[in-house]
Amino acid sequence: MAVFNHPSFDEHEQVVFCHDKASGLKAIIAVHNTNLGPAFGGTRMWNYASDEEALNDVLRLSKGMTYKNAMAGLTMGGGKSVIIADPKNTPNREALFTAFGRFVNSLGGRYVAAEDVGTTPADIKIASSQTPFVAGLEGKSGDPSPFTALGTYLGIKAAVKHQLGRDSLSGLRIAVQGVGHVGYYLCQHLHREGAKLIVTDIHQPNLERVANDVGATVVAPQDIYAQDVDVYAPCALGATINDVTLPQLKAKIIAGCANNQLAEMRHAQELQQRGILYAPDYVINAGGIINVSFENQYDTQQSTAKVEQIYDTLLSVFSQADAQSRTTADVADEMARALINRAK
Repeated sequence: MAVFNHPSFDEHEQVVFCHDKASGLKAIIAVHNTNLGPAFGGTRMWNYASDEEALNDVLRLSKGMTYKNAMAGLTMGGGKSVIIADPKNTPNREALFTAFGRFVNSLGGRYVAAEDVGTTPADIKIASSQTPFVAGLEGKSGDPSPFTALGTYLGIKAAVKHQLGRDSLSGLRIAVQGVGHVGYYLCQHLHREGAKLIVTDIHQPNLERVANDVGATVVAPQDIYAQDVDVYAPCALGATINDVTLPQLKAKIIAGCANNQLAEMRHAQELQQRGILYAPDYVINAGGIINVSFENQYDTQQSTAKVEQIYDTLLSVFSQADAQSRTTADVADEMARALINRAK
């Protein structure tokens, strides 16, 4: 399995393959860049189809964290970790995260882990028995999901303001793909402002909850792309904007909390050509890591105020992209790289 010439390798500083026979742990930790500080990033647990798929995911996600932290104005580098396991069926969770904590500790603080898709603050608490290099613990900054949802909601409002000239989401139709932890909180924000929600998820209990709580219309996973909506909000796994799905889209805005929404960078150009405004994922979904950044001296008001800055950051990206006739993805990348290089 090649790493240095892997298509998603982006001058990563360190990639660590972790295995613990006793617990069955199989994980990969990727430290992308530490110019701005230690690499912070969540720990994703997913039942990957192959080791290669897991490697590709961790390389892409860790790079995204570097850009995310830079654009959020944080003194943090970017990293990520993935655990290859079924998050819905992991009976030895305590042993697994104890072993994972030991591997995180072996990096001596170059990487700081938090929760992500498939993991919980309780899992990170187990890892903390082996290492101080974790964040998002209960009693400190806690679960970052509500803050990720808040930032995404404000990002949707910024996109609607720029693209549709509206300050309110009332009456708009929004398709939300993935209504688990963050997606559910996002739906609550959107519902309170009067948006009409169309949702999908691969887990039936998630759909039942959001349908009951906010009156959302449920559709099959494969049908979410073609819905006649104003906004498509991808909030599940990445690469949902691809050659198959892009021609189906009727939305004028793509703004959601999923990481790595574009399967390839060329899809940003295709979106621009179709007149679809794309909110760069690592800008709009930074609310969780912003909240985590206040871990040691936690203050909810300060954290919320910084999350709210996502609105203005996105408006700046959108306006620069228009002025320069470039994609929003390209503009955001350039802004992030400038901040990272300046720190070096």
